[in-house]
Amino acid sequence: MEFDFLPNLPKSDLDDRAFQDLVEECILRIPRYCPEWTNYNPSDPGITLIELFAWLTDQMLLRFNQVPRRNYVTFLELLGIRLQAPTPAQTQQTFYLSSSLPEAYTIPTGTEVATVRTQADDAIIFSTDRPLVIAKPSIRHFLTSDIAEEEPQVLRDRFVGTWTQQPGGEWQGLELSIFNEQPQVGNCFYLVFEGDQPIEGNVIALRIKGEAATSTGINPEDPPRLWQAWNGMSWQPILLQEADDSTKGFSFSELIRQGGNPLQGADVVLHLPLRLPVTQFVTYQGRWLRCIYNQPQFNQPGYMRSPRIVGLDVRSIGGTVEVTQCTTIRNEILGESDGNPGQTFQLQGRGILPRREEEHILVIPPGGLPQIWQEVNDFADSGPEDLHYTIDAITGMIQFGPLLREPSQLQEQTWWRSRSQRVPSQMLSLVSGRNSGVERREGAAMQSMERQYGAVPPRGAVIQMAAYRIGGGQQGNVQRGAIQVLKSAVPYVANVINYSPARNGADAESLEQAVIRVPRLLRTRDRAVTREDFEYLAMEAGGGSIARVLCLSPILKEDAGRVRLLLVPNANTDGIERGEGIDPDFLTLTPQLTERVLSYLDERRLLGVEILCSQPDYVGVAVQTEVALDTAYNNPRAQQEILLKLQTALYRFLNPLTGGSEGNGWSFGRPVYSSDIVTLLQSVPGVQYLGAVQLFELRRQGQNWMRSSPLTLIDPGPLGLICSWHSNRSRSGHVINLIT
Repeated sequence: MEFDFLPNLPKSDLDDRAFQDLVEECILRIPRYCPEWTNYNPSDPGITLIELFAWLTDQMLLRFNQVPRRNYVTFLELLGIRLQAPTPAQTQQTFYLSSSLPEAYTIPTGTEVATVRTQADDAIIFSTDRPLVIAKPSIRHFLTSDIAEEEPQVLRDRFVGTWTQQPGGEWQGLELSIFNEQPQVGNCFYLVFEGDQPIEGNVIALRIKGEAATSTGINPEDPPRLWQAWNGMSWQPILLQEADDSTKGFSFSELIRQGGNPLQGADVVLHLPLRLPVTQFVTYQGRWLRCIYNQPQFNQPGYMRSPRIVGLDVRSIGGTVEVTQCTTIRNEILGESDGNPGQTFQLQGRGILPRREEEHILVIPPGGLPQIWQEVNDFADSGPEDLHYTIDAITGMIQFGPLLREPSQLQEQTWWRSRSQRVPSQMLSLVSGRNSGVERREGAAMQSMERQYGAVPPRGAVIQMAAYRIGGGQQGNVQRGAIQVLKSAVPYVANVINYSPARNGADAESLEQAVIRVPRLLRTRDRAVTREDFEYLAMEAGGGSIARVLCLSPILKEDAGRVRLLLVPNANTDGIERGEGIDPDFLTLTPQLTERVLSYLDERRLLGVEILCSQPDYVGVAVQTEVALDTAYNNPRAQQEILLKLQTALYRFLNPLTGGSEGNGWSFGRPVYSSDIVTLLQSVPGVQYLGAVQLFELRRQGQNWMRSSPLTLIDPGPLGLICSWHSNRSRSGHVINLIT
């Protein structure tokens, strides 16, 4: 019996030698075993015998390859194991309007954007995950405070009595100091927006009108101020880049240089977070933004006097929304049902992404109303009336419920055995007669041996896939600023761009990876108890988006009943071969991935267990050394090749995904010694000897990476992980000087 309703996995061969490979291998062995044989002409009788036995061996290997490994794969199919589909990359896309609109404007779900198509690479398409509402923001309060607190307690409303709101929404009034008369670090002001406007994710232009030219004493190219927004849990930076602040820290220096007047105003472009809830602090309620007088940088002046403003206005110029690498196919007709159980239909797309609520199959019976059918993982719990089907995400094959029956001979023997136990032997001859009553009873007995798993679409019914998405893979992990093409025309949208790289894209699971995964799956039995269970199930929840997981043991008594996981997202490793490494920004744990893991583990954890997910403390390492080459590498081309090999070896070795001595990723908490680098570089062919090896540590401070002085040991800490990448801005690249 063939279980054609089970998932079909690709089969691999134990011995992949073909006929020609066997012939060539035998000819290569002739000089060793028969040196006097020198004629290898195809007409030679010996060559004919070699080809004959090669053909016989090839036939034997054909049968041999169908036994052990194929049996193992078949056992996986019996367990219902399916290869995991590709995981799509995700990022945030910013849409800019051609002009501000008088009313709120919505960019619909499924709006497609893409990377630039080149001669070598096709465009990679992304789609919006939800509607983007670009609202009409309105300022409600302007508040000041002497200190910047996490939750402000003492606030002063500066609009009361001196400022009025114009019909267009602009606030105007007497000159207003945004900080104290003698500014101190920590002074701040708050802007509270009306709560009825959904401005989450909006890009707003805050127009600030200042007093006539007055000096504030700061360096306008590096103003000591910080714009933030309250996302419900913390204050999040919202000024994307200094170029977005045309006021230059409220000094209006650029506007004055161009001959303008601060009374005309200048814009500060702010990118609001995707989560900006209505919050109440003290007695003021709305959506909160603030600007803090921050500590000036080293050798930079602060505010000598508080900037003064005479007008405030705001407008939305765009918005940001989550996008996923996928293409949506809608209303695909699969065919008509023939009324038989176990029917299969093939989707045109391959690599089907996890289905959403609106992505399902419609069965339209002849003359009836459309029916929505439900997807299941298997038919084990499906009854004859359940409208169920399965989808193989890799191949796009759709399967309806099968009908299982026992072999006819076994059915007949069972039926006769049951009859012989109830009917006397002298009556068996009468029972064996083929009268109509016996035939009906026999048919009923035969029918009782059959079982239908899942309903069967009626004959002539049209099978239609309402919608499904295809995509995924590491190719979707594109760089920042790569997605800048609007695939379909959207009114009022001028341009699009992604200010953060796309992450968490992973290729489909291979057969070898599934073979490794299944024993752990059988051991965990889909429940999280031990450390290994949490690590495996967290990777299972990521669907290929998570490369490594470390479950930390509780140290303090307060940590009892709390499980902390360190997650390392998967990333594209092609940059290693180019001598660029992997930027830590591509290894950042996104809120979407964290939520997916927590939701998956929440259904499998023990009651009372709290799960926390975080990312390791990434510590960068930059190597600087001198390498002397053998005399065979004196020409410039050879030197460039070996220099690339050395840099590639360093980026591969000092890497969270491919690093370490075994190539499975750098161990959590393991330090880097100078001797590690010496051992690595000396193993590269062509290296004669090394000079002094210097290690430079890079640690993140805010948005920047700070580089240390030369060290001989870099310790990332117990929760740290070593990484390396090339960046001119942070000076994180490896420097190797060749000695000729």
